[in-house]
Amino acid sequence: MLLTLIALAACYGTATGLLVPRAAYRLAVEPEAPWRAHCPGGHVLPGWAGPARCGECGRGRSGAYGPSAAAAAGITAVVCALLAAAVGGRPELGVWLLLAPPVVLLAFVDHAVHRLPDVVTLPLAAGAAVLLGVAALLPGAGGSWTRALLGGVVLGGAYLVLFLINPRGMGLGDVKLAVPLGVVLGWYGWGTLLTGAFAGFLFGAVYGMSLVAVRRAGRKEAMPFGPFMAAGAFAGVLLGGLTA
Repeated sequence: MLLTLIALAACYGTATGLLVPRAAYRLAVEPEAPWRAHCPGGHVLPGWAGPARCGECGRGRSGAYGPSAAAAAGITAVVCALLAAAVGGRPELGVWLLLAPPVVLLAFVDHAVHRLPDVVTLPLAAGAAVLLGVAALLPGAGGSWTRALLGGVVLGGAYLVLFLINPRGMGLGDVKLAVPLGVVLGWYGWGTLLTGAFAGFLFGAVYGMSLVAVRRAGRKEAMPFGPFMAAGAFAGVLLGGLTA
């Protein structure tokens, strides 16, 4: 039964991950700039979801204009499969699977332009709160909705304090992303929240020190923190799912 669930989650992750690249390309713009509506060759993009490849520009690499579809699908598939393995058939698994693709999308955008768009982070926060409220009403739920809401307030508030202390080291996008991640982590408890938050900083620190060690970045050079926040939250949810 669990193996079937993991396989279904992986298939779902693959399918939804294939929808991420075009949206990531369209959203990966500087602040105040309009969302991209054309490929690099000037052709109109056919919607928001799908692979980042333009048939009019040609086949192969000449038609590619954004994140790799294989990478997006593979990452999302692995994330969803591991979530299914850790959480099993509890109702919150459905919430985690629905939230996974937009979080992967945000990671791609932040990696590209060091930006976490409000058009994704704010609905993500509302969606996490509402969906977990529904999950809490179902039998077998492994967490607390009230604690999840408090987790969003606590982690969002903590990131806001860090932003006010050092605006150059923390962006408002990170603060807004911390809210839905705090909701998700708070569902499983304060220990899970602390673990996920700490893991995000740890992953970011290891990556930053690695870049400095190989001289690919300076000590004060900015780096996208959203992917590490997401990775830390993912680790925390896996731990929370296994121990709930």
